[in-house]
Formats: sequence, structure tokens, C-alpha cells
Amino acid sequence: MKLQFIGATHEVTGSCTYLEVGGKRLLVDFGMEQGRDIYENARIPCAPGAIDYVLLTHAHIDHSGLLPLLCAGGFRGEIHTTEGTASLCSIMLRDSAHIQEFEAQWRNRKAQRKGAEPYVPLYTMQDALDAIELLRPHPYEKRFTLCEGVEVRFIDAGHLLGSASIEVWATEEGETRKLVFSGDIGNTSQPLIRDPQYIDSADYVIMESTYGDRRHDRPKDYAAALAQVLQTTFDRGGSVIIPSFAVGRSQELLYFLRIIKENGLVKGHDGFPVFMDSPLAIEATHVFVANQNSCFDEEALAYIRDGIDPIAVPDLQLAVTPEESRAINFDKRCKVILSASGMCEAGRIKHHLKHNLWIAENTILFVGYQAYGTLGRSLVEGATNVKLFGEPIQVAAQIKQLPGISGHADVDGLTRWISQIKDVKRVFVVHGESAVADAFTAHLQNDLKLRAYAPYSGTEFDPIADEITLEAVPRPIEKKPGVKANTVYQRLLTALDRLTAVIRSSEGRTNKDLARLTDQITELTNKFEK
Repeated sequence: MKLQFIGATHEVTGSCTYLEVGGKRLLVDFGMEQGRDIYENARIPCAPGAIDYVLLTHAHIDHSGLLPLLCAGGFRGEIHTTEGTASLCSIMLRDSAHIQEFEAQWRNRKAQRKGAEPYVPLYTMQDALDAIELLRPHPYEKRFTLCEGVEVRFIDAGHLLGSASIEVWATEEGETRKLVFSGDIGNTSQPLIRDPQYIDSADYVIMESTYGDRRHDRPKDYAAALAQVLQTTFDRGGSVIIPSFAVGRSQELLYFLRIIKENGLVKGHDGFPVFMDSPLAIEATHVFVANQNSCFDEEALAYIRDGIDPIAVPDLQLAVTPEESRAINFDKRCKVILSASGMCEAGRIKHHLKHNLWIAENTILFVGYQAYGTLGRSLVEGATNVKLFGEPIQVAAQIKQLPGISGHADVDGLTRWISQIKDVKRVFVVHGESAVADAFTAHLQNDLKLRAYAPYSGTEFDPIADEITLEAVPRPIEKKPGVKANTVYQRLLTALDRLTAVIRSSEGRTNKDLARLTDQITELTNKFEK
């Protein structure tokens, strides 16, 4: 039995853990890195086609976003997750592929004019559709047999619709170990979705630490705090632009905006329009409504029982087409614009920032985590000029953060969650910036007297022997590679994995076929060696 840490080690995004048990190979999450990549990740220790199963904690791209690349590399196994996550992934993976193909088209138009090399997307829409076909949904709290020697149960993590912590009972040669993968642990008292559910026992816990060194400064009345930002901005003649994660955060903001409008919390601006400019957010909102019975909290369900849609906002205008999106910035009314992505790294929000950042009357309001190296993080940290679509833009708008709506538990919530789990032999701390992961690990060691360890990518652990068999060292990336070089090289490595799998499975083929394959490989290598 082997556990190997691959991604989101001393970093926040790119979650991935490899588990080998009874001859079966599993991944828990396979996420895309967002923002600056600090450390070089170890590669998965086998070809994608050799992976038997993926267990997916939730639909956010930093946990699910490389599943299409896995399929492009030959993965044909099953992706097991919750019903809500399967529904969201069906739209989020397609959206991710669309963004990458669209960006490739845009970059290639520029490249052609400059005579530069073409840009290659990380994966295609077909790769995303292939991954969606492999999704296998499960209800919460129902234990099932994944394969011989592996049983699984999904427990509501309270982070996002469908999000889960995953209990895994792994048995090899008569020895069973229970591993718990926390996923992203949710904040308490979030709108719409339930609080995180607790787990009673585990041998080993692989635990996130995003906010492991701080407490959320939560306003007592979030709707009133949001209304105050709107009031101040509208009174000076500006608009409020909210970079919002299309799935989860956008629906929560709709919930609060409905309360603000119904209770008249913004004075003198009756009927102010709210634009939701994200086809993904619009589609995700329908998924939220469809999964309300399994994921909504009691407060949201009470609204529904009274015949009230908790996320139906008066004067809400949906922008689906590019033309509808562009028209928003020619509307001179004071307004709210909700647009993805939440860290300002892709999508339509970048266009809205280009049109609104330089206007002093406006407010850019951040309501979620901003990863290191993202445009959102730069704005929050006080950037006075940014570059959008190759054009320098002065930052004159008010930049504000509204705490309290975070989808992640703070240090108190994380402590409460791990304290409920009995008989823990070790805790492995992941999914946190390096200093935060180390601080939370020290907290678990000193205050909770737990054996805690924050691994670097490549670290291997034997759950049967309770032994770290390979302690990896940090491998900092000295210079961030260009997006083009990074994505193309990842595709090349994926192609290598597929070729290796083909070669290893070729024993028994005719000598003619083997000779032809050998000649083709030799011809290709000779060409590139020159």
C-alpha cells in the first residue's frame, strides 16, 4: 500500500494524491494549478492509462481541472464523486475546455501577425467530454465497494454544492487502514448549503489548510455589509464589479442580493440592475436548484417550502452571448456586475476590469480567496497599474474585500473538524500556502498533540507500516515558465505516457507491427535530435 502526495503540497491549488492498494491505482482529485506555481510537482508514478479510478472531492477546477488531460493521456477508468459534483463537473469541465480553446484562438491570431509559433491548449472539448462520460455519481453517506479491497463513502464537506470529504477503507493482505481525505472543508453558516459534517474516526487524515493561520473577520450581518458597499458606490455614481467564482460564490451573492432588494437596504437606487455575466454561473444556478434537497441547508429549504426561490433576484439580467456581455459596459446606470473568474485570471471579468478599473467612482469587490500570483491577488495587495489584453490599465477604482463569505473554514473551523476524528495516527497537511501549512502543522502538533506533517510533492508513505518511505525535498521553480511552454510540455509528457503504455502492451503483436512502431519512434527521435 502506498500513498504519494503529488499536488497542492505547500501550495493551495492543483490538488492530487496517489493511492496504490491491492494492485489498484487511484487518484484523489486531479486539479489544475491556478496563479503562480511555486514548487515543481512530482509526476504521477504511472501512465494515465494505468490509473484505475479517480475519487473526486468537488467540482472546483483546482481539484477537477486536469481530468480531461488525464483522459487525453489514455485514462479510461471511472471517476467516482457525489451527485452534485457530477452535475457541476458536467458544465465546469466543458467551460474550462472552452476557455482554453478560445484563448488558443485569440493567442494564435496574435501569433500569426507576429510570425510566432502557435499556442496549443492544454486539452480540448473532446477531452472534457470524455472525462464527463466517466463520472459515476453517488449519494452522500452511502458506503460502497469501489473494487476488491477498497470501500468508499462521501461525507458532506459544506464547501460547495456536492463537495465531500472522502472516507476510504483500504485493505491489503488482510490489513485494513482507514484514510480520510478532507477535500476543502467549508465555513459554517454559509448561505444555501449545509455546514460541514463530521467524521468519527480514521487512521490517517489528509487535510487542507487554506486558512490554517487566521480567523475569518465575519460581519454579523453580511447582507447589511454588502448593502453598505453598494450604497456608498452608487451614491458617488459608480458601479460595483464583483469577480465571483461562477459555481458557489455567485449563487451565494444572489441569495444576499435578494435579501437586500426585498428589504430595501439600498436607499435611493430602487430597481438597480444586477448583471450575471457568466454562462457557467447561469447554468450552475440551475444545478443548485435541481440539487436543493440533498445539499441545501434548513434555512434555504424553508424558503422553498414557502414558495420562495432563495436565489431569485428582482431586476436580475443574464448575459449569455458575447454581445450581451459587451452591452453591460455601455449601460450607464449604477449596477452590480457578477462575472467569473473569481481570481480574475480568465473569462469575462477581465473585460469588465478593462472597462471599469480606471474609473474612480467604481468599486471592485472581492469576496473570495485570491491565490498567490493571480491578478486578483495583485489588486487586493494594492497594484496601481495592471496589464489586461496587453494594455496597461490604471487602477483608480476602489478595491475592497468583504470578509465572511469564504467557502473555506478558518483555523477554528479546521480545528473543530479534525478534533471530531478519533484514533488518528497521523495528519498530513496539504492545500495551503507554504507558511500557512507549516503554521497549521505546528498548531496540530503543539495544541492538539497530533502527529502532523506537511509533505512536499513526491513524498511517499506506507499506511500499513505507518512509515514515510520517501521524504521529498522542496523543488522551487526559479522562474515561472510561460503559459505556452508549460501547457505544451504537459501535453508532451502526457503523450509520452501514452506511448510508454502502448509499448508495454505490445508484447505478442506481430514482428511486422513491432518493427513498424520501432521505425516510427526512431524516425521521430532522429528528427528531434537533429
